[in-house]
Amino acid sequence: MAQVDFGSDRIAHNIAQTAVPMLAAQLLSLLYSIVDRVYIGRIPGQGTDALGGIGLCFPVIMIIHGFTNMFGMGGSPIFAMERGRRNKVKAGQVMNTSFRLLVITALLITLLGEIFTAPLLAAFGAGERTFGYAAAYLRIYLIGTVSYMLSTGMNPFINAQGFPRAGMLTVTIGAAANLVLDPLFIFVFGMGVSGAALATIVSQSLSAVFAVGFLTGGKSEYRVKSLVPAGLKFSRGEKESTPEDGAGIAAGGRESGGIRGYLPYAGDICSLGLAPFIMQCTNSLVQIVCNSTLVRWGGEAYVSVMTIVSSVRQIMDTPTQAVTEGSSPMISFNYGAGNPRNVRRTIALMTAVGVGYTLVVWSFVLKFPGAFIRIFTGDPEMAALAVPALHLYFFAFVFQALQFSGQTVFKALGKKKRTIFFSLFRKVVMVVPLTLILPHVAGLGTDGVFMAEPVSNFIGGAACYTTMLLTILPELKAMEIKKQQ
Repeated sequence: MAQVDFGSDRIAHNIAQTAVPMLAAQLLSLLYSIVDRVYIGRIPGQGTDALGGIGLCFPVIMIIHGFTNMFGMGGSPIFAMERGRRNKVKAGQVMNTSFRLLVITALLITLLGEIFTAPLLAAFGAGERTFGYAAAYLRIYLIGTVSYMLSTGMNPFINAQGFPRAGMLTVTIGAAANLVLDPLFIFVFGMGVSGAALATIVSQSLSAVFAVGFLTGGKSEYRVKSLVPAGLKFSRGEKESTPEDGAGIAAGGRESGGIRGYLPYAGDICSLGLAPFIMQCTNSLVQIVCNSTLVRWGGEAYVSVMTIVSSVRQIMDTPTQAVTEGSSPMISFNYGAGNPRNVRRTIALMTAVGVGYTLVVWSFVLKFPGAFIRIFTGDPEMAALAVPALHLYFFAFVFQALQFSGQTVFKALGKKKRTIFFSLFRKVVMVVPLTLILPHVAGLGTDGVFMAEPVSNFIGGAACYTTMLLTILPELKAMEIKKQQ
């Protein structure tokens, strides 16, 4: 497969080469969850309640995604920067540490999730109408946690090596399988929401096999080693002899005694990945608060409305995420290679595309909301509730592009404190309090819950991007001056 040269001056071409396959991959990735909701919403006599039940599982799924992002998105920028510096030893160590963290964490989540499914769903606001559907889906979904975390968490390392088409195939294989298996299990075999969960974990397993297979094969520049590398000793002072996975001190590696030898650079990976982890955890917190507040102000039907609105948001966010994540390896590589001009040009192009796209989406949602809602339900009563909610939720959507762009730059350049701050600022400091307060203001009720998102988008997105401009551009300018001297 063709490899992208992140060091060249063809910025738009390189971003397109990375972002287009990534966009296709992310759109296909949505099929894992979106197709489930599309089919579930059309189960005769059960669709509305079943859709609400799936919505109650979102907080757990978001937390799983958060850990996946911590190790995948936390490790891949470090990996890309070390590739730019031509430090193959450290790059290999970082990738393999991320792999091990993904497996270990996935096993723990599966165990704990299965034990605490019932109390978790009760805490999330599950009622008599939705609990059975939520529990049936979540218990099966958790079995596929290892496959999901490996396929999604290791894919950034495929993209960071310049193989976006292989990254796209990772997702395509699973998404295509899910598209076929969902209606088969749900309707033909009559398994309902359990069938949707089963189709998902089978599909995720196929994606994981491909991703790990690529990273252990001959085409990958860096290869994933086993969970317990040969020669590893859990005693102080022993050295790891595997060349890419844990070379000794003489080769630029770290001591491999104890946990440091097994998971070198784990602290760096987790600290950089803490921002996307917090973002997903705060999304989970917001979902819990939104669901419980909506049940209190409007009843369980509004959990289904939020599921629809959140699903539309996922679809509309995907191209923006593809552009920003497709730009991230370019930013990291050129920053590591000492090429500030390319970093600056990548940021400008990424922002322009993101803002232009979100403006177009905003106008379409305002003018044709019913078209988006009918993807998930044909119930006219549900549509009547969802249309005004969608209008409110997507107001000021353009500022989401600024949030994504600012966060991407901070993450790609390893600015951990700023990425964490702005992750917490928009969701925890703003969305959660607004969700609880606005329903009481001027009789807004459920409308107040949906208004919390655009208010936080406007303030959080503007603050994040402005801070990025004021702090990163001067640093790049200083790098450029130093380079010319």
